[in-house]
This record gives sequence, C-alpha cells and structure tokens, in this order.
Amino acid sequence: MTINEYLCGNSYPGRFIAAGITPGGKLIYAYAIMGRSASSRNRVFSLENGELFTEPFDLSQVNIKDTSLIIYPAILKVNDSIIVANGIQSLEIKKAILEGRDLESAIERCTFEPDEPNFTPRISLVVREDRFEFAINRRQADGECERKVWSFQKSEGVMHVLHTYEGDGNPLPSFSGDPKSLVSEDNFAQTLWDSLDKENRISLYVNEGGKETLFNAREGD
Repeated sequence: MTINEYLCGNSYPGRFIAAGITPGGKLIYAYAIMGRSASSRNRVFSLENGELFTEPFDLSQVNIKDTSLIIYPAILKVNDSIIVANGIQSLEIKKAILEGRDLESAIERCTFEPDEPNFTPRISLVVREDRFEFAINRRQADGECERKVWSFQKSEGVMHVLHTYEGDGNPLPSFSGDPKSLVSEDNFAQTLWDSLDKENRISLYVNEGGKETLFNAREGD
C-alpha cells in the first residue's frame, strides 16, 4: 500500500511520523501536524541546523495554559541518532541517548497528553544507524498508560508510519495497533503533503537523503 492509498478517506490522522528507505537506498524521515482548533492551527515549523521546532504563527493568538502541547522540539539530533516526536518527550529521549539508556527507559518517564477528552498519544521515533525505533504512550480504557516500542530493520522500498489518531471524531480515537508498513516512494514529500487532508493539514517536514522539504499551510505553501 502506498501512502496515498493508506491515507485516502482519512481526514484526520493527527500528528504523523514516517521513516523508511527509498527504492534507491535514501533514508527518509518525516513529521507532519494537523489541527482543528484555533490553537492547533496557529502553528508553523521552523528549522535550525537540521533540527525542527513548532512555533506559533501568531504569538498573540496563543491562548492555552500548557503551551508544551503545541510548542516543542519535533526533531533533534544527538550523537548518530535522530529523534522525531510529537511533544516534549523528545527532550527526555535525547537525555536517555546521552546517558546511554534505551528508548524504553525514556518513555517510561512519559505518559499520554493531558488534553481531555482526547488524551492524545505521545508518538516517537529514533532513527539509528541500522534500524528505526518507534514508540507510543497511549491511554487505555482503564485510564492507565500503555507504553510500547517497536524496532524495524532498515529495508529498501519500505516505509513505516505511526500517527496519533485513527481518524476524526469527538473525542478523537487514538491510534490502535502497530505502526503500519507501506511502500516507500521517491518524491515522498510532495506525495505525503498531497495525501493529507487539505482542510486539516498544517505543516510537514521531510528529509529525503539529506534534502529537506518544508510545507507550512499558514504561509501559503
């Protein structure tokens, strides 16, 4: 299944992480955000030395108490690893790597987001030299936090994706199951941007073989 086929008909997968290897052997990793509320839509991506941050499009419109839910480092580089995350758990993962700890120990110190009634999962990725490690912190029916980590060997032509929601709803239904494995494609940045619902997409960053592509809907891209 291609990314377009996978996302077809899903108007709200939420925040979205992808990583894979193109048929030609290029490393790809990507992060996308979507939004329905004014606070969620008031965001853009900014790049600084290959690291990615979410920031307000209009600072005067920030009207939530816990700004860490919408403003955080989304992509960080540490040692030979790349961290991609949908929240400030990226900093906890960076700390774990620097201390020689694994991803499991990093997410043990995190839970799902306190954005009742959605309780958005925290999703994370570590791109290592030989593999991709995905993680999720999501709320269970009894209110406890489920923490899971998956490891995938890098394989040409294969893409893995993980996102926060199964689709639109009220409350939003959390992503279920394991990360999905899809066909990896060239020109992935434009393909993914075009596959995201035009009414809800906000920003997308893709690194394909070192080439960075950034889309910010609020800036007319």
